Amino acid sequence: MMTIQIGDSIPSAELSQMADNGPQTVSTTDYFEGRKVVLFSVPGAFTPTCSAYHLPGFVDLADEFASKGVDAIGCMSVNDVFVMHAWGKSANADGIDMLADGNGDFSKALGLEMDASAFGMGQRSQRFALVADNGVVTHLMIEAPGEFRVSSAESVLAVL
Repeated sequence: MMTIQIGDSIPSAELSQMADNGPQTVSTTDYFEGRKVVLFSVPGAFTPTCSAYHLPGFVDLADEFASKGVDAIGCMSVNDVFVMHAWGKSANADGIDMLADGNGDFSKALGLEMDASAFGMGQRSQRFALVADNGVVTHLMIEAPGEFRVSSAESVLAVL
């Protein structure tokens, strides 16, 4: 499986998001279609870097992303929908779509999965951010293992 590249279409997969009436399925085709989306992915909800820096950066700068024409910001992790929902609530992540890639299917489809078994976390998503316009990747920022630089909210905002 090749890693997704700039110019590629977002692969079709199903994510989960908490709605008022419970978990709902989110088709990536529908989610990305007809709009500009920033999607960032973290290895795990509630993990130190993700909770202290990655998610809060996007929460704090959400209005700036909107002013640059971004229609939606998605935060994705290979966690279940209940964990993602609780994490979003604890981080006051209003306006950020907390997307669960429960089995890692979308991460695999993107070619951005990683084995975090050494940390007791199983298969996860690499830390990355991408910008997609109408389902086509226009920017892709993949972190080196253990790093948090290129996929930060500030870095993504700088390329828009």
